[in-house]
Amino acid sequence: MKRLCSLARLALVALLFGGTFAAADAKAAGWAVRAEDGMPVLARGGAAALTTNFAFWGKNWAWAHQSAQFKVLAPFDYAIAGNNQILNLDLAARIRKSADRSLAWDLDFNARSASTDVVGGGMVFQFDLAAFGAEFGEPQLLPENRGWTWGRPGGNRLEMRFEPPLAAVFFEAGKKNEVRAFFYKGEVPLGHRRHVATLSLAGDIVIDQTTQERFGAADHTKWPADILAWNVSPVDLSFLNAAEKPAGKRGFVKVVKDKLQFEDGTEARFWGTNITAYALFQTPKDAVRAQAKRLSELGFNLVRLHHHDSPWVVPNVFGDERAANTKVLQSDMLDRLDWWIKCLKDEGIYVWLDMHVMRALRPGDDIDSYQELAKGKPSVDLKGYNYVNASIREAMKRFNEDYVTHISAYTGLRHADEPAIAAMLITNENDLTHHYGHSLLANKGVLMHNALYMIQVEAFAKAHGLNKDRTARSWEPGPSKLFLNDLERRFNIEMIASLRAAGVKVPIVTTSTWGASPISSLPALTSGSMIDVHAYGRVGELEANPVHAPNMVHWLAASQVVGKPLSVTEWNVEPFPTADRHTVPLYVAAAASHQGWSALMQYAFSQAPLISAGNPSNWHAYNDPALMATLPAAALAYRRGDVRAATTTYVLAPSREQLYDQAISPANSVAIRTAVEKGRLLVAMPQTKELPWLEKSAIPAGATVISNPAESLLKGDAVEALSDTGELRRNWERGTYLINTPRTQSAMGWIGGQKIDLGDVEIRASTRNATIAVQSLDGRPIAKAGAILISLGARSQPKTENQLPFHSEPVEGKISIRAVSGLKLYNRAGPADKGRVIPAPYSDGRYRITLDRSIGSYWLVLK
Repeated sequence: MKRLCSLARLALVALLFGGTFAAADAKAAGWAVRAEDGMPVLARGGAAALTTNFAFWGKNWAWAHQSAQFKVLAPFDYAIAGNNQILNLDLAARIRKSADRSLAWDLDFNARSASTDVVGGGMVFQFDLAAFGAEFGEPQLLPENRGWTWGRPGGNRLEMRFEPPLAAVFFEAGKKNEVRAFFYKGEVPLGHRRHVATLSLAGDIVIDQTTQERFGAADHTKWPADILAWNVSPVDLSFLNAAEKPAGKRGFVKVVKDKLQFEDGTEARFWGTNITAYALFQTPKDAVRAQAKRLSELGFNLVRLHHHDSPWVVPNVFGDERAANTKVLQSDMLDRLDWWIKCLKDEGIYVWLDMHVMRALRPGDDIDSYQELAKGKPSVDLKGYNYVNASIREAMKRFNEDYVTHISAYTGLRHADEPAIAAMLITNENDLTHHYGHSLLANKGVLMHNALYMIQVEAFAKAHGLNKDRTARSWEPGPSKLFLNDLERRFNIEMIASLRAAGVKVPIVTTSTWGASPISSLPALTSGSMIDVHAYGRVGELEANPVHAPNMVHWLAASQVVGKPLSVTEWNVEPFPTADRHTVPLYVAAAASHQGWSALMQYAFSQAPLISAGNPSNWHAYNDPALMATLPAAALAYRRGDVRAATTTYVLAPSREQLYDQAISPANSVAIRTAVEKGRLLVAMPQTKELPWLEKSAIPAGATVISNPAESLLKGDAVEALSDTGELRRNWERGTYLINTPRTQSAMGWIGGQKIDLGDVEIRASTRNATIAVQSLDGRPIAKAGAILISLGARSQPKTENQLPFHSEPVEGKISIRAVSGLKLYNRAGPADKGRVIPAPYSDGRYRITLDRSIGSYWLVLK
């Protein structure tokens, strides 16, 4: 997840996870409407059937952003205020629960000047007919431009009615899955205009609280500020890396069956993060050394260097915007990357190298048919085109060779010979099978590239007796997915061979499965050493009911192919600041251990120079108290293997026809979602005569084979799942997740008001949504440990969207810990900080700790 594509990803995640939040009461199991950010959302158990947003356009469909600041005034009483700079339009809205089964929007627009010859706009309603059309039918438009209705007579039904009539209401492009309700069309007259929109509900649909209401309308400016020092770790887990210094001492990382292993036979288990963009090139050398030490203290043993080539990063590995081409790697920029590698290596931290992220080709790069790709712009994003344009492939191979054969002044080694480099990625988020196949189509205005594409289409179709037209239709399941996997794999094999010829010894990953890719994208990825996946969640990941909806862990798990290790180079939640992001690190770490994943990388530690506290951002974990609250706890649990691997294996084994002719993914497969909740999930590759290079997966002995993706492994009314090991319990109705192992015991999510007994740890939290994790620090079970880490997490809100400080919600309540006598409790601000002693009375073999705002920290140590 990166700076330039965050808006597109937000839209995608909103569609997939829309309302992944549920009330704590029983009605959450059914349909509920919420005015999320002031806009109607219909969701059930995390599955969003209806989502809504504002959309306006100026002349010639130029996007006209409509800002909308949402505020909770009282229960079920909200306000929106915003403006549209392009259309010179102000908006003030009031939303109220007007009756038990209806919400009303009073929308006041004020145009400060007239705009003519514009598209106009209003509200856009998107209906997930693929998932819920059978239940609700298709939406229907009300007469006289008064809105729409959706649902069955006598059943669940919604009606959105506008008064007075709108300028236009229509199905976008005639498709019933999107209704556009325009307040203005063709022009925006000067002056005021009011519309009242009433959403009426029938059947079993209820009106529920917004996310803000559920978390509580606290004044965050009253919470403690600056509880995390940006340049100091609040804990010291560097003992996890002590035996690994310098990184690479165990020899090169290699793949052994479905695991990573060092040459000395030790299992390689990586908990990592991303250092990206300006952090790579503008962090002073002394700060790099200090941050490498801090990363080790936080428990990381892998760092991915990312956005080294992206054009929005100035300077990058090619220099600055004055460079005529991207053929030459700048020695001073390489030096800065080398210094990061050296400092990380010294701390026992391995490095993941990307070959290509967002390299922008320039006129001097001598790319065939460059002008048709550039379309008058100064540079070209090569994604998609590299699969048919040989000159782009050659440019990428030249870069790869120059990059991996470059000799570091600090280690004296080429990257190809550096055992501290754990793995390499050929190209980031650049697949043909789901995302970039469309870039080569006839309607994209790339005649030469389309011609090359069609030559490949015709040859593949002829060789395998397939329909040429269907093979070319990259956006559809069917023959096109066979062809695209084959074409993508040919590129992968060529690039892997080039890297191996340059001396690369470590695992090579091709690209990632990401952005809602179905499992039909996996075959081409098997040409690499392991499968890599990216996933981004939203608020309420713990609350998605797997019978109805996926969460980010389901998307991650659906990428694990039989016989291949799984890496995750990007995981996070958005939009920032997601209120419950403190829950995610431990959830991901526990799932990774249970599923047997090999490498996890949070996105991102920083994309800004590490020279100050900086600014708040979804891509800056280094200064974020909410993420940092539990990232060390997650590192400790994952790297020690505190959570046991699953004892049950489920293998989704689609037939050839299922894999290529259907778009199977966690979005529509309840089998994927429910299997992950219970045991380990693997995906098997079928024998495919059109793809003779694809090896048929050998099903592990004792595995349960799933042939029907629509088969649920949980009862339809289930409210929770317990892992096969008995250590992990997720209750989606309550929105809680419990980890119960001898060395790590934790409760997270909506734990406020509950008594939670984990054996050695009892928790009574009064903070509504929080994380409380108790862990042994010396490797012994909690009850016998001589040192115990207590990690707390709750909401952390920056002063403004772009301004520090963070204000962090105190975690309040009581915890009881069974442990040896003679320990004292300290709060911590950093590894060298002895901390202030916190009262922790000891009786009946337990420490009884009261948590309140006076503690002023998310990190406590009992020692």
